[in-house]
Amino acid sequence: MNKFFHIRHLPHLHFEEGIYFITARLYDPNLFKTQNKQIKIKKLNDLPESDFQNHFILYDESLNKQETKINYLKKPEIAQILANEFHQYDGKDYNLIAYTILSNHFHLIFELLKGNTGISSIMKKIKGRSSLFINRKLNRAGKLWQDESYDRWVRDEKELYFIIKYILENPIKAGLASNWYDWKFTYCKPEFLVL
Repeated sequence: MNKFFHIRHLPHLHFEEGIYFITARLYDPNLFKTQNKQIKIKKLNDLPESDFQNHFILYDESLNKQETKINYLKKPEIAQILANEFHQYDGKDYNLIAYTILSNHFHLIFELLKGNTGISSIMKKIKGRSSLFINRKLNRAGKLWQDESYDRWVRDEKELYFIIKYILENPIKAGLASNWYDWKFTYCKPEFLVL
């Protein structure tokens, strides 16, 4: 199995196959500055599973707690545009497993299919098309997404279980719903349902 590693601001370890956990957030220069001081996210991809879980929870809690005006995904019609994009590539580049869309970020997990276009290309398509449609809907122009997404190659079934559970419970932890299934913008393929 071929692998590709590169670093810009975040480390990216990409394989041609496997399961990937992606977190991306809306562009907010103030959030980027404070968040990088709080959480050493650059090391997350190299951490063993237990350390990864603890550090990722801190990172995600900082996203949920940020007071920001950049929360376009809070609007149902905007979140729906992004959800449509996730489903757009299901069965083409990946097997969609689960996602949740919160006010300023999303979590997505999928399994790459043979012949996929690669993680960078998949994220470029999702972010590019959603930017176009969301900006049009909001009657705005300019950058919508932070340049890089956080991606992690899922190491084993135990880690997969943790991530799916984390995705499903995230709207509850963010105070948006009392049950995962009450949040319209959380999805899990039935065969992967862990709650």
